[in-house]
Amino acid sequence: MDNLLKRLKEQKVQRVAVMGGTFDPIHHGHLVTAEIVRVKYDFDKVVFIPSGIPPHKEDSSVTLSEHRLNMVKLAIDTNPYFEVSRMEIDRGGYTYTIDTIIEFINYLGNNLSIHFITGADVMFQILSWKDAKELLSLCKFIAVTRPGYDKSALNIKVEELIDKYKSDITILEVPAIAISSTEIRRRVNSNLSIKYLLPEKVEEYIKKNRLYINREKDYDK
Repeated sequence: MDNLLKRLKEQKVQRVAVMGGTFDPIHHGHLVTAEIVRVKYDFDKVVFIPSGIPPHKEDSSVTLSEHRLNMVKLAIDTNPYFEVSRMEIDRGGYTYTIDTIIEFINYLGNNLSIHFITGADVMFQILSWKDAKELLSLCKFIAVTRPGYDKSALNIKVEELIDKYKSDITILEVPAIAISSTEIRRRVNSNLSIKYLLPEKVEEYIKKNRLYINREKDYDK
């Protein structure tokens, strides 16, 4: 059992936002988005869940999970509303969001209001996710996008998902912080500064452990 779930149950937490991803590495874009969502929708907690082996990145050289977990811990340690879970790392095998959501609900109960924070583009591919129909019924989604993003096609897609699967999907604009994990890895590999793109503790961790050096491949978050 994930110790985080046990702690959330003891605290009688009922409103949780989950932010999944590889976090390779976590950066200020993730953190700002999570905080804006937390405040706007009054969540008790935002839980960051570094993925184990994401099926859509099976050909990628994702950084070791313990490094990614450690970087998330360092990034969130000053925010009492942020938590990190290692459930997907410990589960083993490929990582599927539906398994994570069910684990939350089974342990914390049906009264739990759980939202999954994701990029808006995910709405165009979510039906390819494992058990997508069940996922859309169990979990509410907050699809995050940047100001200036053309939402015409997105609005149509979201309406389709809501009508067909009775899902709860909210589109939310967040400030345009054009930071990506891919760009950070490229900059480290090219010996360029990554200062102010991510927390200083994470930057120090990357340097200490010589992450993202001499890597030919680079991948999305």
